[in-house]
Amino acid sequence: GFSGPRRPFAGSARDFVLGTRIVNGKGEVLCFGGKVMKNVAGYDISRLMAGSLGTLGVILDLSLKVLPCPAAETTLGFEESAANAIAKMNRWAGQPLPLSAAAHIGETLYVRLSGTESAVGAACKRLGGEVVENGELFWEEVREHQQVFFQGSEPLWRLSVPPATATLDLPGNWLIDWGGAQRWLVSGAPEANIRSVAAKAGGYATIFRNSSPACDSLTQLDPTTRTLQARIRQAFDPNGVFGGTGAAVAA
Repeated sequence: GFSGPRRPFAGSARDFVLGTRIVNGKGEVLCFGGKVMKNVAGYDISRLMAGSLGTLGVILDLSLKVLPCPAAETTLGFEESAANAIAKMNRWAGQPLPLSAAAHIGETLYVRLSGTESAVGAACKRLGGEVVENGELFWEEVREHQQVFFQGSEPLWRLSVPPATATLDLPGNWLIDWGGAQRWLVSGAPEANIRSVAAKAGGYATIFRNSSPACDSLTQLDPTTRTLQARIRQAFDPNGVFGGTGAAVAA
């Protein structure tokens, strides 16, 4: 789930995995998927490797789908509250616009448009706003956590919620990404409160930076999912060579 700002509009990292060759916990070399997009042989194990945190095997080879860079890209800025930004991001996501990123920081909504020159130009005229200079650098800093928001020593949380979820009643500073679906929170609020609010919104919370070693960094799974993950891990690594426990999941 740790994809960049383009994720809700272009797909996650696992959506671009075509095939893999791995060594499992039994020392066996296994191949899954292929090197072309039209490949339907066997189970889609290749994408399962994305987000497995190395608990299923060591990746030897990886085939990825790639796309051409857009002919034009422009980032627009709008002065908006978080509530208005969430509403606009969700409304625009349902319209025929060449959106490739949408985030809100402080009192500013940032929207990136990517595509042909004509499509991007028409969308800019339709949406208005101010053109953001060095927009490419801004999105890179968000993706790589180099943005000023991510600096500091206070606990940093990642909340994954439905994109149309209203602003959450938690103290701290927010960076809303993925059109509302991914929300970064810098806050010293109690862990239980943050996880509870995220769960009530239909999502979950994961701690990324924390000063307390007692705080669980991963999100606890429900019993059914935990059992399924344990069975998959048992098939790939029956002796626990890679150390997976099946008790939690990454963001």
